[in-house]
Amino acid sequence: MHSPRGERKQRESFSVKWKQVRIAAAALGGVMLVTLLGLYLYACSYLYLQPSLPTSAQMRNVALKVPLRIYTSTGDLIAQIGTQQRTPVRYDQIPPLVREAFLSAEDHRFFQEGGFSFLGLARSAIVDAITGHFAQGGSTITMQTARNVFLTLDKTWRRKLQESYVVFEMDHEFTKQEIFQLYLNYIFFGQRSYGVAAAAQTYFGKSLDQLTVPEAAMLAGIPQAPSLYNPIIHPHLAAARRAYVLQRMLDLDYIDAATAQAANHTPIEASAHAPHVDVNAPYVAEMVRQQMEQWYGPAAETAGYRVYTTVDGRLQVLANRAVQLGLIEYDRQQGWRGPIGRTVLTADATPTQLEQLVDEYTPIGILSPAVVVKVGNHDAKVYVRSRGFAEIDWDGLSWARKALGEDALGANPKTAADVLAGGDVVYVVADKEGHAQLAQVPQAQSAFIAMDPNDGAIAALVGGFDYFSNKFNRAVQAQRLPGSGFKPFFYSSALEDGFTPASTLLNAPVVVGGNGLETTWRPENDTRSFSGPVRLRVALAHSLNLVSIRLLRDLGLPYVSQYVSRFGFDPKTLPQNLTLALGTLPATPLQMATAYSVFANGGFKVDPYYVDRVEDASGKVVWQAAPRLACALCAQPASLSDLKPAPTAAALLAEGDALRGGAGPLPPSRLAPQVISPQNDYLMTSMMKDVIKYGTAVRALSLNRDDIAGKTGTSNDYRDAWFNGYTPELEATVWVGYDDNRPLGAGDEGAHTALPIWMHFMRYALQGVPEWRRPMPTGIVTLRVSPQSGALVSDESPEGIPEVFMANHLPTAAPGAGATAQGTQTQSGAESIF
Repeated sequence: MHSPRGERKQRESFSVKWKQVRIAAAALGGVMLVTLLGLYLYACSYLYLQPSLPTSAQMRNVALKVPLRIYTSTGDLIAQIGTQQRTPVRYDQIPPLVREAFLSAEDHRFFQEGGFSFLGLARSAIVDAITGHFAQGGSTITMQTARNVFLTLDKTWRRKLQESYVVFEMDHEFTKQEIFQLYLNYIFFGQRSYGVAAAAQTYFGKSLDQLTVPEAAMLAGIPQAPSLYNPIIHPHLAAARRAYVLQRMLDLDYIDAATAQAANHTPIEASAHAPHVDVNAPYVAEMVRQQMEQWYGPAAETAGYRVYTTVDGRLQVLANRAVQLGLIEYDRQQGWRGPIGRTVLTADATPTQLEQLVDEYTPIGILSPAVVVKVGNHDAKVYVRSRGFAEIDWDGLSWARKALGEDALGANPKTAADVLAGGDVVYVVADKEGHAQLAQVPQAQSAFIAMDPNDGAIAALVGGFDYFSNKFNRAVQAQRLPGSGFKPFFYSSALEDGFTPASTLLNAPVVVGGNGLETTWRPENDTRSFSGPVRLRVALAHSLNLVSIRLLRDLGLPYVSQYVSRFGFDPKTLPQNLTLALGTLPATPLQMATAYSVFANGGFKVDPYYVDRVEDASGKVVWQAAPRLACALCAQPASLSDLKPAPTAAALLAEGDALRGGAGPLPPSRLAPQVISPQNDYLMTSMMKDVIKYGTAVRALSLNRDDIAGKTGTSNDYRDAWFNGYTPELEATVWVGYDDNRPLGAGDEGAHTALPIWMHFMRYALQGVPEWRRPMPTGIVTLRVSPQSGALVSDESPEGIPEVFMANHLPTAAPGAGATAQGTQTQSGAESIF
């Protein structure tokens, strides 16, 4: 039997157990309910937010805004263009020091934990609840990457929910290394720099593998507040942030105490560094930018395109220096215009104080601002901005005759004090050894183009003295008068029409009226001299205007206008009167360079180009140039460094574009049209070689080469000065003048202003390059003629000189006699042409 007490205990025990079961069931049900509710709310919120969330594919294909980069033909950087400076790097290209610095500063558990830091989130939630604001961080590197790359920086619960979904997805889609790589390539560092590689260049002028411990710690501290911790703007705040990062690195055993202490005591040496440029070609860079914008629109500057130009880096450097030195030298001849500023110096001024005095003056081209600190008898001591002290000797001062205006100059200075005084701020050309020469910003301008005449590739281009002070690109935009530089084109037409280099025309006064001229025109030779009958070869060499006018008259304007269109000149732009003989048409330096390339390459019209290929951000070639090639390319070297015999034109078609690295037969569409015959071209080059041997460009004989030819050019009133010259491998055109079209000055012809620039360039461009002359083509005959009359003489005649002729245009016994007898004589003795 069971006692009543036992039964009661059993009932109480059962009741307790039942109660426990009910509590457990209720708790389980509550958990399930909360879980289901949480899942429901999560699902609802996901469905609500899903349209605003990136897909896995979008996250995988995130496009970084990478600037447009422009290179020379061999891969040297010319420019980096874009609002965001960014240089993407792979994870394995990030040095351990840089990784450790950022892990210490932002998320040292990044590689051990998931994308969420629950401790950080809890701290953030507590602070947000207390303050009532969504301001607290608590973000991991994954969370920072999610909001910076895929979301916004809004501090709302909605954005935080979005962030949680994106972080969850990133944890499943990316490796830790991929997330870290994306983070360091994307984040903003101030100074228009995005990504750690660009920041290293911007603040320190270094690549990642060159960073020191204090520099890496400095960069790692910036992303939390780029404007606040910018070491250039707020060096003291940046130093404090750096100290925090170094302490974290020490705590995590990434560095030892001695390293941390030394880094903390390292001065802040950050400064603004422009992207490193290997070759200075800003005019070319702007041409490329405009072209890319036409092709690809706004994405041209953000999609990471890499453009490889035709620019030869070595030749571009030579062109830059030739133009700048040539203009500086010409400007010296115009006189000294005085210092650009004045300042008061103290006797004990320190280099730092002197640097501050010249800091407001901007370097221009190769000119550096300097302050005069001491004036001696025949020398001066200056402090040059960013360089330090330098000495100007008498050779660098004695040129400075005072400019008095109207081309007048003062007396030669006798002492340095006649030119400079202490406290003067001037421009100098300084070297690294502490030597300098007094200079001033040239008022005249110049343009230069060097071109491969065999395919039109622009090897070097300079549009002015300094792009950053004046962006007008005179090489392609300036419409100037070529002057006598135009003469070879209608002399070529004369050879085609039956004239020969030995044909003679009268070099005597002429009066021209009517035929499109409003007033009577009495042209003159530059020398204002007359010499009677002159052979065309001599007339071109000495650029005799009166002979050229008579030649154009005999040929006829319609014929010449049509003929010169072969070289690229538009007949509609040509004046329809005899002033055309003196080059009164508008033309850009690029047009002139292209036209002279016909003579250089054997008679073929090539089209100029400067973009060789375009690659996208992945390195895929998306555009490739296909220039038309001069057939003469087959019989001459493919480049200045590859001087070997080549096959004939027929062999080129049969065997393919081997000289240019192509594969398969070269299609006829890749061949440039032949616009003048090889015989015509040979005679014209022969005549233009004499321009250098004894004509207006005789000073170029100092180059000691027999394979150069060219023509000087000077427009009316000396407003434009030119030299166009070439070898079979390289054509170069130089223009000098004022932007406001005022005269350069009496006697400032192409031979005195443009030719020295051309010579400076060619002297070094052809250094070590063997001479190469185009072989005489078939159909050329060499005969002996009289140097006075151009008439044929016997081989035994002592006065005879050799001359070359086209086989179908051989001279008579007295060539050109009829031509010189044409016209009537006025009472003044000048021939009248009406």
